[in-house]
Amino acid sequence: MDALNQLPAWSQWLAAFFILLGAIFAFIGSLGLAILPDFFTRLHAPTKNTTIGIGGIVIASILITSVQGSINLNELLIAIFLFLTAPISAHIMAKAALHTELKMFNRTKDFRQEGDSYEHILPNKKDMEP
Repeated sequence: MDALNQLPAWSQWLAAFFILLGAIFAFIGSLGLAILPDFFTRLHAPTKNTTIGIGGIVIASILITSVQGSINLNELLIAIFLFLTAPISAHIMAKAALHTELKMFNRTKDFRQEGDSYEHILPNKKDMEP
């Protein structure tokens, strides 16, 4: 903890800003996961917001280690891995949910049409949850 107090004031403020920004985005993503009504809307919140939130925290970590004089690329590799895997995994889960005809919240828009690249039955209004 003493090493953080020896950093220049500008780097402490900048790191605090990125940590706070990351924490806010991560909290909003987690809140969306808990509150939103169906799988598709729940999938959107943590994929976008939590990825940006963790990105802010990783930027703060890179900033702190570079100001201390020890440049380490581990944080950069974590950020690259996160930014590549989160959207891909969300896309795969959404595609699987569409193929299994997962029930949607009644206000979730379904833009699928007949003749798409896979066979499916468009859901009826009565099949959708209230």
